[in-house]
Amino acid sequence: MFCFSFTLFSSRVSQLTLFVAAIALTFIAPAQLRAQRSEPEPTFSDFKGVRIGSSADEARKKLGSPRDKGDDQDFYVFNDTQAVQIFYDKTAKVSAISIDYMTGASGIPSPKDVLGTEADKKPDGSVYKLVRYPKAGFWVSYSRTAGDSPTTTVTMQKIEH
Repeated sequence: MFCFSFTLFSSRVSQLTLFVAAIALTFIAPAQLRAQRSEPEPTFSDFKGVRIGSSADEARKKLGSPRDKGDDQDFYVFNDTQAVQIFYDKTAKVSAISIDYMTGASGIPSPKDVLGTEADKKPDGSVYKLVRYPKAGFWVSYSRTAGDSPTTTVTMQKIEH
């Protein structure tokens, strides 16, 4: 059996060892806590109640009858200004959601509404940013095309391990 005793060392060595350990904990513990807290909660986590991991039946119940229905994907159009694709994995669970807001759509979210932060604006006026949420198990992206009639696309996708 292994036994450790500070009595084998001089009191100065013992004190120095304890001091170094205390200093190390002072710097390491807060860094680990910051790393654990550094991932923000997703601002955008569902579309009309449909989330990553929802079943196909749940999604169809919440969104209604899709324009095009399939085993791996459903396609919806709302008010001719919003197109939504719901993608399913092999177990018929939602693996991705993509929403296109076209010209004339109301309630187009801002990057801050979707990502919790502003997105990078390109010189041509287009916008794009992707934020990963490993703890939540998915990523979210925000994209807006350039021009007078931009299309805004918000996409959520399951992170595959």
